[in-house]
Amino acid sequence: MVAYMVYPLAALVGYLAGSIPFGLLITRAAGLGDIRSIGSGNIGATNVLRTGRKDLAFVTLILDSFKAGIVALGFRLLGGPELGLIAGACAFVGHCYPVWLGFKGGKGVATFAGLLPFVSLPAFYVAAPAWFGIFAISRISSLAALTAAALVAPGAWAVETLLHRSHNWFVLGGLACLSAFVFWTHRTNLGRLIAGTEPRFGAPKPKT
Repeated sequence: MVAYMVYPLAALVGYLAGSIPFGLLITRAAGLGDIRSIGSGNIGATNVLRTGRKDLAFVTLILDSFKAGIVALGFRLLGGPELGLIAGACAFVGHCYPVWLGFKGGKGVATFAGLLPFVSLPAFYVAAPAWFGIFAISRISSLAALTAAALVAPGAWAVETLLHRSHNWFVLGGLACLSAFVFWTHRTNLGRLIAGTEPRFGAPKPKT
């Protein structure tokens, strides 16, 4: 019975860690007010970047990744990759729906990326270059995020197959569910991408 208690513990610790709104805390500490009042209204690094403070956006990115990575690593060491995935996945959910902010948070890209190296290195090796490549070409953060998310599970499967490694179907299935969750949190972005109205970083703002 005690062994089974580690699973809800991993979920609870992961969720609470993921719920820490670093973007909001950092921008408030810097005297920039409530990050939710500008841009997309989200608390993630992409919206922090819209303040013009690249340093704050970078710190937010690192911390949002770290909060998922540290719980994924800790519980992986405790009980294997499956337990690490549960903790990291709940950190992802916590970031998107933080209890402290009325369950209105970010879109989860950084937290998803942060858990990948500790749950599935093959997935990280595929998704990270995909994100950087698509963003460098398009300058559209959401397009890069959605492309990378779509490649996580199939990319991990392909790399494991090429290396003749056995597949952990629990992990692959969990990663596929998290990728689908990224599409859900980016549903408004997806609509703008289809309509061709999604903004690009560095593009001039339209005149009003």
